[in-house]
Amino acid sequence: MEFLSPINDFLTEQMGPLGPLIAVGLLGVFMVLLTIPMLLKQPEDPLKKLKRSMEPEKKSGGRAKKERLRQAGRNEQLQKFATFLEPKDAEELSAVQLKLRQAGYQSKDAVRFFHFAQFALGIIGLIAGVIYVYGLGDGQQLGTQKLMMYVIGPGAAGYMLPKYWVTRRVESRKEAITQGFPDALDMMLVCVEAGQSLDQSIVRVAREIRTSFPDLADEFDVIAYEMKAGKDKDKVLRDMGVRCGVQDVSSFVTVLIQSTTFGTSIADALRVYASEMRDKRVMRAEEAANKLPTKMTLATMMLTVPPLLVILVGPSANGISKLGKMGE
Repeated sequence: MEFLSPINDFLTEQMGPLGPLIAVGLLGVFMVLLTIPMLLKQPEDPLKKLKRSMEPEKKSGGRAKKERLRQAGRNEQLQKFATFLEPKDAEELSAVQLKLRQAGYQSKDAVRFFHFAQFALGIIGLIAGVIYVYGLGDGQQLGTQKLMMYVIGPGAAGYMLPKYWVTRRVESRKEAITQGFPDALDMMLVCVEAGQSLDQSIVRVAREIRTSFPDLADEFDVIAYEMKAGKDKDKVLRDMGVRCGVQDVSSFVTVLIQSTTFGTSIADALRVYASEMRDKRVMRAEEAANKLPTKMTLATMMLTVPPLLVILVGPSANGISKLGKMGE
């Protein structure tokens, strides 16, 4: 092991006391990045393919066929890393799936892509931190605390970036659905009163509002496809309320389910609820307008008071300074 001593001394001189540890970490990251493409390009085992094709004959009740249909459309390359890219806890997995669906990501591989983005951006952040410290700056003059902060900080920021993006996406999507929902209800009311069924009116509304409110149109399309597939209407509507995460949509779902359960007119329920949504939109606009003067107060003071002080106090201060010079 004597041949490692010169390497250890060289790394210590170039990178400081933590040089050998950082070099080992970079070597590990490089090996991981080198292994991932090799695993992704690895061909599928023919025996596994043959076994998967023979499973429908061994299993009864068509369970294997249903499982194959359920898994269809998934990324086979990410399937190899499902153990690392998906939470093992079922509740945690369901929570992440719901969060991504509320953000508008309906893909079956959304959870895997999310965790892969966290992993990849975290590694990229660590590499960028090391390059900044030892490539662009002088890492030897930094203390251990600052060195760890500059190296681990970008990695932590890269790891948290996908979560921040998804959170912002959820909020913007909820806002877009809230803005477009009253207009969608008015159009649905017109379709129902014109003689169309609820399913037909949902399809028509989704097609008409696609240009203005694509997120809400996507939700209506999901409802239409699930109803055509034979899923229970109450279950479809409740799932929409959960996916949207908007209180107005959840209340609308409750109104429709109660109207269907008690046999009342859907048109009357839509008329009353659409009127309430219009009034609610007006109240939100008035609330935003009333908040505007309060928000502008600080900006007005920061942009107005300093120039006024310069204009009013400046000449007096100049005159006082001149009188002081004359007295001297």
